[in-house]
Amino acid sequence: MADQVLKGFFPSQVVSDREKVSQEYGLKVAKAIESEWFSRDSGTNRFYNNQNEFHKLRLYARGEQSIQKYKDELSINGDLSYLNLDWKPVPIIPKFVDIVVNGIAERSYDVKAFSQDPFGVSKRTEYMESILRDMETKELANFAQEAFGISLQENDPKKLPDSEDELQLHMQLSYKQASELAEEQAINVMLEGNNYENTRKRFYYDLTVLGIGAVKNTFTKTEGIKIDYVDPANLIWSYTEDPFFDDLYYVGEVKTIPINEIKKQFPELTQEDMEELSRSSFTSSGLLKSQNDTNNLDKNTVQVLYFNYKTYMNEVYKVKETSTGATKIILRDDEFDPPVELLEQQYGKMNRSLEVLYEGALIVGSNKLLKWSLAQNMMRPKSDYTKVKMNYAIVAPRMYKGRIESLVSRTTTFADMIQLTHLKLQQVMARMTPDGVYLDADGLAEIDLGNGTNYNPQEALNMFFQTGSVIGRSMTQEGDMNPGKVPIQEIQSGSGGQKLQSLIQTYNYYLQMIRDVTGLNEARDASTPDKHALVGIQKLAAANSNTATRHILQSGLYLTTQVAEGVSLRISDVLEYSPTRDAFIQKIGNHNVGTLDELSQLHLYDFGIFIELAPDEEEKQMLENNIQIALSNSLLDLEDAIDIRNIKNVKLANEMLKVRRRKKQERDQELQERNIKAQADANAQAQQVAAQAEVQKQQALVQTQMQLEQGKAALNETKLMKEAQIKKELMNHEFQINMKLKQMELQMINNKENSKEDRKDERTKIQASQQSELIDQRKSGKPPKNFESAGNDILGGIGLGGFDPR
Repeated sequence: MADQVLKGFFPSQVVSDREKVSQEYGLKVAKAIESEWFSRDSGTNRFYNNQNEFHKLRLYARGEQSIQKYKDELSINGDLSYLNLDWKPVPIIPKFVDIVVNGIAERSYDVKAFSQDPFGVSKRTEYMESILRDMETKELANFAQEAFGISLQENDPKKLPDSEDELQLHMQLSYKQASELAEEQAINVMLEGNNYENTRKRFYYDLTVLGIGAVKNTFTKTEGIKIDYVDPANLIWSYTEDPFFDDLYYVGEVKTIPINEIKKQFPELTQEDMEELSRSSFTSSGLLKSQNDTNNLDKNTVQVLYFNYKTYMNEVYKVKETSTGATKIILRDDEFDPPVELLEQQYGKMNRSLEVLYEGALIVGSNKLLKWSLAQNMMRPKSDYTKVKMNYAIVAPRMYKGRIESLVSRTTTFADMIQLTHLKLQQVMARMTPDGVYLDADGLAEIDLGNGTNYNPQEALNMFFQTGSVIGRSMTQEGDMNPGKVPIQEIQSGSGGQKLQSLIQTYNYYLQMIRDVTGLNEARDASTPDKHALVGIQKLAAANSNTATRHILQSGLYLTTQVAEGVSLRISDVLEYSPTRDAFIQKIGNHNVGTLDELSQLHLYDFGIFIELAPDEEEKQMLENNIQIALSNSLLDLEDAIDIRNIKNVKLANEMLKVRRRKKQERDQELQERNIKAQADANAQAQQVAAQAEVQKQQALVQTQMQLEQGKAALNETKLMKEAQIKKELMNHEFQINMKLKQMELQMINNKENSKEDRKDERTKIQASQQSELIDQRKSGKPPKNFESAGNDILGGIGLGGFDPR
């Protein structure tokens, strides 16, 4: 009777918190979960069916599916004695699984934290307003800097955006608060410490093969924050039709644990409890063992169901007014329900409902509840403390009515047909015989080689196989037509070749069907690229294939986001409540000591977590095409192109491309205007210079003319002075000569007078001679010789004749 009660429906959640905490309530919840997932009463076992289905899909994904179905297909009443075939499955599906998983797992990403609490938003708003003030007062600040040497700007003027669009990009790409950087660093360190990359590859494999992936994050004082992979085959959950499992009220997993480990996890168990666990291991093994499972479970292990159960609890407070007039709030349990008269007269009542998680652990197949308690360090979003997040993050992107579809489940039928076609190919190849020859012995008997050699069948076959030649006779020895004139003819062995070609076509047909249903075409793996297809067409085909599997990528990113959000919330709890707070801060901040102060205050912030995925080859190519077009048209500088390529977010990169292109156009237009202005200024300056040169030329000509005239005047003056000096010297010389002549004349007169008496005769002779000379001169018609200078004693119209001696 007790078992029937325990295996009934889930207990009511509309009970008191005291009853929910009780072990009896927890056991009812655990047995209800066990009944839903492990009961065989209705002929079904939900947990067993899931495990069998997932096991089958994993075998197909490895190319190790059961071959019994193929033997049943080809056997005749179960007899396989006439078939000598290689039954090993053809590993077709593993290739497609590896293409998807490896292609997605290699996509890099960054975890971004965004402070969305009022304090972080106010800091971001203040910074943005300071940027806007600097942008609006830029001209005034430049004037103050140039005129007075005073900086009025709050930010670096070299990094100021030029427009509001550029400001938006700056806020998204460049602006980061110290708390956001510290949060991102803390999350990345925790992910690396838990080898999350390996976990990520495993759940991507599960999403591809099984169609469902799960991750679990927990916190313990000994190990801190733990991120664990969860095998979907061991997972249980409440019924849901949500692909993201947001409306679950219970979730858990079954683990096979050695009994000694149970003692470590639950040290409060007694010796009697351990013996009971050992006995109950057989029952739990029976519930979990598949009908085709040939692996015997270890008798020293037990199957434990760990689960989270979401319910609600009431927080009730008694509000009482003290004698001093103050209000005192006292915590009460949810059963606190005083009469209405007291509430109105003496004190009041406050209450609210909160979602809570209970953690439980049940030995499957028994009534032994190892754990049932209110979960510690529950993850509550700071935006709504009434909500709580499960420890498990689960996603099944192609789920409908509880049924899960995967990429591999679409292909199993065609993989079976490929395997059967492969076996048929082996049969056809085994039964094919080589082409033979027909030899007509009667036709050989009519042939005489003429050299004494007998032309027997063996000799004819040797000649045919070595040379391909055949000797025959068209007429018999009697002269009749010889029906065996071609004694050797080839025999076709049959239509085995046609069957082989038909089977190969069938094989290729089902292989193409796998490509069609999965969307993984030849361009995705480049297995058979078309030599006639253009590169752009092949890239387009590969891009379409990526689109067909994008839901797997998005599901994995959802799990990563949920894990990062859970880690972020648990970091806040650790920093606020855990006694290992300082050790945790040192562990996180050992890479950057400067973030230690910010880390110690992270619990005061509320962060929004999102994943920035690196662009794939298609997105990179589209962005690169845009960049190349801009570069070829001189709409972008090389430095801008390098900065844009470094942005992982393609949308922001394209926005940056538009902003940089617009700025480049503005710079080019401004440069063109400056060039035009400079050209106009240069032309005006050239004209001014030409005018100045003309003036200077005329001035130079006038000055040269003046200098020439001055030179001429100086030359004339010099000439006159020289002439005057020469004339003066000449006149002086003439005067000296005249003086000498006069002296000579006077001397002659004196000599004459002195010698008149002494030399009268001589004078007479002289006079006679003089007279004779005068006579001769008169006869010759020449005047007497005059020693006066003619015209040389006149200077400026003034003669020197008045200065002659008298």
